[in-house]
Amino acid sequence: MSEASERAGAFFGRRKGKKLRSGQDELVQNLLPAIRVVPGGAPSGQFPNPQAHETWLEIGFGGGEHLAAQARAHRDVNFIGCEPFVNGMAKLLAVIEQERLDNVRVWDDDVTDLLPTLPDASFDRVYILYPDPWPKRRQRKRRLVSDETLESLARVMKPGAELRFASDIDDYIGWVLARALRSRHFRWKAARADDWRRPYDGWPGTRYEAKAIREGRVPSYLTFERV
Repeated sequence: MSEASERAGAFFGRRKGKKLRSGQDELVQNLLPAIRVVPGGAPSGQFPNPQAHETWLEIGFGGGEHLAAQARAHRDVNFIGCEPFVNGMAKLLAVIEQERLDNVRVWDDDVTDLLPTLPDASFDRVYILYPDPWPKRRQRKRRLVSDETLESLARVMKPGAELRFASDIDDYIGWVLARALRSRHFRWKAARADDWRRPYDGWPGTRYEAKAIREGRVPSYLTFERV
C-alpha cells in the first residue's frame, strides 16, 4: 500500500487559530481572492511580470517571514506560497499589501490538490521548511513528504531545480532522506557534513527555527537537485 493511500486526513493540522482582527479579516476577504493561484494555469502567467527570472514555491510558509524576505530580496523571481492556516495567511497578506510585493501569489488549501493541476516543469526551486513532523508513529503517514509527494514535486520542477527541506526533528530528516535517496528524480547535493548543518545562503531564518534553537534542537538543511 502506498504512503498516499495510507494517509488519514490532511498533512496539516488546524485551519484557524485566534479570531482575526478586522484588518486581517478584510485582507482575507479582499486581497486573498485577488492573488490566489488559479489551478490549471501556468504559474508564470499569473504575475504582473511574466518574464521574471524564475518561479519558486514554498509549501507551508507559516507566518510568511521567510517567503516575504525572499520576495523582498528577489524582485526578479515570482513566488507561490501555500499555507492552509488562516492566521498565517493573514500575516503574509498584511506584508504583501504594506510592501506591495506583487511577485507573490498564494494558495490557501491543500497543496496536494494544487500540484496535479500545474504544468510540468513550473518551478525553479521548492522550499519545505519546518513542516509538522507528526511525531507519533501512528501519525507519520500524515507527513507531507512521501514517495508520492516527491513524484508530484518532481513533475512540476524543472531539471536542475532545487528542493530545500529544513527541520529540527532528526527522525523527520531521516524520513525525508530515505525517500529522496530512493527516488530516481532527486540527488542529494551534500558533499560534507557542513553542507546540511549550515543554513542556506541568504537565509533569513524563521520564528519556528529560533524557538527550536532556544530549546536546544539543532536544525538540518537538506538540498536535493531535480535530475
